[in-house]
Amino acid sequence: MLETIDTNTNVAASHDMSIATAIRQPTANPSRSNMPVPRIDSRGLLQGNRELVIEHVGLEYRLQVTRNGKLILTK
Repeated sequence: MLETIDTNTNVAASHDMSIATAIRQPTANPSRSNMPVPRIDSRGLLQGNRELVIEHVGLEYRLQVTRNGKLILTK
């Protein structure tokens, strides 16, 4: 049996030579679905800088803004 996942529609399809069956995958973890995800505007976080260091459990991570305005997080 071969299984393919369509990431655009969040549907997994099982193919058994002649039969294709679509199974809807859950879109969110039910235990977390009632909790909103906090949002932080990157401009407020960076405060006009092009990079910053984030300390997390004793490790340092560097958040940088590229020339194209994308974010890169490195360890």
